[in-house]
Amino acid sequence: MKVIIAKFIVQHDQESTFLKLVNELGNASRAEAGNIEYKLHKKTDGPSTFCLIEKWKDQAAIDLHNSSPHFTTIVPQIGELAEVVIDVYEPI
Repeated sequence: MKVIIAKFIVQHDQESTFLKLVNELGNASRAEAGNIEYKLHKKTDGPSTFCLIEKWKDQAAIDLHNSSPHFTTIVPQIGELAEVVIDVYEPI
């Protein structure tokens, strides 16, 4: 299993647009065969800061996800609204 933690610091006036896009991305991503979990969290003490925790069966599932039409269409739009930091982890 691989875990992706994507942190987003969203432009203050773009939060509703960001949430709409992430919801659309999440719905499509959760339907993918290799997806285990895809859940957005909001930081409790930070304005417009979010963390998306994704769990995938393996790297092949991530590669398929990253080349999907919903990913290649929505992620660039999200990148225009937020500072994005992505880290990938494996359980030990």
